Amino acid sequence: QVQMMESGGGSAQSGGSLRLSCAASEDIFSRSCMGWFRQAPGKEREGVAQIDRGTNTLYAKSVEGRFTISRDSAENLLYLQMSSLRPEDTGMYYCAADPGRCLGASVLEYIYRGQGTQVTVSS
Repeated sequence: QVQMMESGGGSAQSGGSLRLSCAASEDIFSRSCMGWFRQAPGKEREGVAQIDRGTNTLYAKSVEGRFTISRDSAENLLYLQMSSLRPEDTGMYYCAADPGRCLGASVLEYIYRGQGTQVTVSS
């Protein structure tokens, strides 16, 4: 059974930082491309960042230069380091994984996802 669980969400002030983590089952983590997407209230889901099975990454223009995605294969953990946070970064953040799709596809299409963790940024 695929298990993915996010943690690290919370509240931050504008300009602050947060680091999200996502724990995934080993069988999925080891063979999947992974990523993060978010959804703000009343808005559509938005892909945030993706990473392949190595170190190649893609970012949404809205977060490029502020967010960093990384993965720890020894611990089966996916991270999203968020800096220079803005109020518009507020939303529920989800990690996602797919053993087939990778950087050529949208993270919104990845077949496995967690339950989400809330990020709130105040001005």
